[in-house]
Amino acid sequence: MIVERFSPDPETEPRHWVRHDQAFAMMLRPGSIEWGSKRCALEKFAYAGGDLALCDRHVGEWVGLMNVTHLQIGISDAALMACSDGAYGEVELRASRKFADLRLSAMVAAVHAEMAAGFPSGRLFLDSLEQAMAVTLVNGHAVRHRPVQIYRGGLGSARLRRIKELVHAKMEDDLSLDEMAQSVGLSTAHFARMFRKSTGETPHQSVLRQRLERAKAMLRAPDARVLDVAVACGFKTQQHFAQVFRDVRGVSPTEYRHDLVGSEATWASETSSEDSPLLVVSG
Repeated sequence: MIVERFSPDPETEPRHWVRHDQAFAMMLRPGSIEWGSKRCALEKFAYAGGDLALCDRHVGEWVGLMNVTHLQIGISDAALMACSDGAYGEVELRASRKFADLRLSAMVAAVHAEMAAGFPSGRLFLDSLEQAMAVTLVNGHAVRHRPVQIYRGGLGSARLRRIKELVHAKMEDDLSLDEMAQSVGLSTAHFARMFRKSTGETPHQSVLRQRLERAKAMLRAPDARVLDVAVACGFKTQQHFAQVFRDVRGVSPTEYRHDLVGSEATWASETSSEDSPLLVVSG
C-alpha cells in the first residue's frame, strides 16, 4: 500500500495525471478539484471532508485547479486479487470522481492517523487495513468479479499452532499479514477471515496481545529497561509501546512494574513474617 498526502496546488494549467496502480483519494477537508477525461472539458467537483474519489487506472485524468487537501492510497494488485476469486492479472474497478462510503472513509482516517504518528504500528496493521479496503472496493466498485468463497469452518489447531510459533519467533520483527498467511498456505483475504472466525481477533489484535503478554513478563525484572522491553516485543519506539500498554492496561509500563514490584515485596514480607518462629517468653 502506498500512502501520500497532497496539499492544495495553485497550478491552474491543466495537466494529465495518471497512475498505473489502483489508487483512490479521500478529502481531508472541504475543497474542490477541476478534472475530467479531456483537457478542454474540465468539471469542478466540490468536496466535503471524508468524500472519496476512485481514480481511472492507466487512463488517467486531466486535472486543473486542485484546491483541497487529500490523502491518496494506492492498493496493491495482490490485495485486490486476494478478495476476488477467479481474477487474473488486474481487478478492474469503476472510476468515480466523487462518492461516499463511511466504512472506507473510517479506514482511510485510520491510515492518516497512523501516517501522522510516523507509522509506529508496523506492517501488519497497514496490511490489515489494506486488505479490508480492498474488500470494500472490490465489493462496491469492481466491473466484474466473483466474490471470494466463504468457508464455514475456521483454522485447524495445527495451523493456529504454526501461526503462534511464527509470531513468537518473529516477535521483534515487523511481521506482515502476507507472511502469516503464507505460513499456513492461504491467501491474505482468506487467512484474515478464517483467523478471526477461529480466534475472535484480527491477526493484528492477536499479535499485539501476544507482544503485550511478553512485555508484562519482561517487566517483572526490576532492572529491565522499558526501551529494551519495547524493542524485544516488536515496538518501533518506546513512546508507541507506552501508549499501547497504557491503552490496554490503564497504566504505563513503568507504573505497572512499580506496582508489581511493590506487591511482590509486600507479599514476601508477609510470607517471611508468617514463616518466622514465634518467641515464647515464660514467666
